[in-house]
Amino acid sequence: MPKTPHADAGSVIGSLWMVFAAFCFATMGILVKITAVKFAMHEYELVFWRVSFAAVVLGVQAMILGRSFATNYPLAHFWRSLAGTISLFMFFFGLVYLPLATAITFSHTSAIFLAIFSLLLLKQRPSALTWAALLVGLVGIGLILRPSVLGHGLLPTVIGLASGAIAGYAYLQVRELSLLGEPSWRIVFYFSALASLLSAVISSIKGWTAISAEMLPYLLGIGLSAMAGQLAMTHAYKVGRKFMVSALGYLVVVLSTLYGVLVFGEILPAMAMVGIVLVIVSGILASKK
Repeated sequence: MPKTPHADAGSVIGSLWMVFAAFCFATMGILVKITAVKFAMHEYELVFWRVSFAAVVLGVQAMILGRSFATNYPLAHFWRSLAGTISLFMFFFGLVYLPLATAITFSHTSAIFLAIFSLLLLKQRPSALTWAALLVGLVGIGLILRPSVLGHGLLPTVIGLASGAIAGYAYLQVRELSLLGEPSWRIVFYFSALASLLSAVISSIKGWTAISAEMLPYLLGIGLSAMAGQLAMTHAYKVGRKFMVSALGYLVVVLSTLYGVLVFGEILPAMAMVGIVLVIVSGILASKK
């Protein structure tokens, strides 16, 4: 059946929205790293500024539009939100202590772990393409791990990789909630609300950094870029083609690599770069299933 001009236009628009989302997420990553280095802010504070902005905006928007916060699946929302929050804490720890490209790549192993959890927990039988994607992805992770451990230590490496694994589990819960009929805004709102609460509590225990006028552009930039990226990505999947949009999502790894080189002079070993490429290939293959 021939493609219609409308379908082609939707594909192009979806692709452009995903490119914009990748730019936003890469910008958020570099802003988190700069803020941590420049102002000595710990990852829990940074997570608070990342999620509280979205919680307030989504909450106010829902009230204005008369949307209901009530859900028939509070426990499912809690476990999804808790997994997402823990993953975000680990991801931001990785952003602070690992090269930007490595931390971003570890977070994008979520697609690999999502396939693994679908196999182990849901007993879904993977296709040959999914098996190939898993194999390529695991080889890529292995190539990244060795130079990361040697260059930056075991703890940051393990925590960075764990952020991708737990994010994979969180995405599995998102998929299940979506199948139950829960709207995406409510899933994101409850996640943002719980993450805001937990990060505020932990930051109060560890101690807050006094906010100065110099910090505000960075903190607002983290919240704005994260929310804009989330909205752009959601819209990209709505109007674009799933495979093309998923593939372009890995542009964030490329942009983060460039940011790391330009801002922090981060040059990764050749083995790590090959591993990053393999993880990207794995994610693209997995999105074709």
